[in-house]
Amino acid sequence: MSWAEKAAAVLENEHVRLRPITAEDRSSLRAIALDETIWRYFVSRIENEADYEAFFDATLADHQAGRRAVFHITDKRSGRAAGSMSFGNMAEADRRLEIGWSWLGLDFQGQGINRWAKYLLLEHAFEQLDAERVEFKTDVLNKQARKGLLNIGASEEGVLRSFNPMPGGRRRDAVFYSVLRAEWPEVKGQLAARPKVARTEPVG
Repeated sequence: MSWAEKAAAVLENEHVRLRPITAEDRSSLRAIALDETIWRYFVSRIENEADYEAFFDATLADHQAGRRAVFHITDKRSGRAAGSMSFGNMAEADRRLEIGWSWLGLDFQGQGINRWAKYLLLEHAFEQLDAERVEFKTDVLNKQARKGLLNIGASEEGVLRSFNPMPGGRRRDAVFYSVLRAEWPEVKGQLAARPKVARTEPVG
């Protein structure tokens, strides 16, 4: 079974439930996605219903084609859809993949949901997929996301300048982070023990 197939699993703990996205998730995610502030540092913008429909169609197509393993996140406290994250850039031969395409509705930011979702994805990557390296990247301007990635135990590696175009014409400098297999036991212990820290939810 390939990584793309194995990656798309149901992952959960007492805080969150992650499951592969389906076409039926369009409505529940729309209800929390139509706030422009969520997408400030995203490579695509959602400003209206048409933007959301195009975004969801592209997300679902990526998942169905195996380009990404896209997860719907449920907040177990409320039972509501909280947002989405993905495995992508899955280089199975190199034992390397990326966790990203992360966004949460405003009501779910600063509640520890990001940390627990990242915990489950890292656990799955290292303990089920046998990855050697898990990568993250974000906009160099996104201080909140950068702080959040450090808070989950990822190491900052450097900036790739003029990495990709952004809405509005700016070219993004992307800063990369990673967790390596040898680091995972310590990172796992820290994530499991750490109390929630408000407003450090990385997105983008």
